[in-house]
Amino acid sequence: MPASTGKIDHNPFFLSEKQNQMAQNALVEWNTGLCDCFEDAATCCYGFWCGPCLACSVSGKFGEFYCLPLCDYFCQSTLNACGIPCFVPPVAFSTRSSMRNRYGIKGSLCKDLVVSCCCVWCSWCQMHRELKHQKKAPEVIHMQPQTFVNMQPISVMMVSETHLPAVMVTS
Repeated sequence: MPASTGKIDHNPFFLSEKQNQMAQNALVEWNTGLCDCFEDAATCCYGFWCGPCLACSVSGKFGEFYCLPLCDYFCQSTLNACGIPCFVPPVAFSTRSSMRNRYGIKGSLCKDLVVSCCCVWCSWCQMHRELKHQKKAPEVIHMQPQTFVNMQPISVMMVSETHLPAVMVTS
């Protein structure tokens, strides 16, 4: 086996396969815009009146720990109290980028960073609306045909002692 040079081999076959896969999985836009709160007024009110609760419910519905977004508040408060400015809410940023990757939504880490820093509540509302939309969207499940074998039960013949043939033993 040849020694590793530390470089990543760029196999043209692998790259073309990856490009084909990306072409088949075309990226889509967010279901609603960042400021489309009136598309779902209930989510808008939920985010406005109890933003941390909305963030926690989005985190839980997305499959993460429900209380994870609370780290955004406690971390920022603690860092600001120590004189360290922190403007990026890490949980909002990572949840947004993860959701974009999972659902194949167009965007970039730079856009996620800006949205998480400048419009964090609108971001949580948009993610909540996207989760609602993804839950409604039907999932296509491809099943392979299954072969079922229906076997008849083995028939058992009962023989009573009265109907046994007599055997004669001769010497």
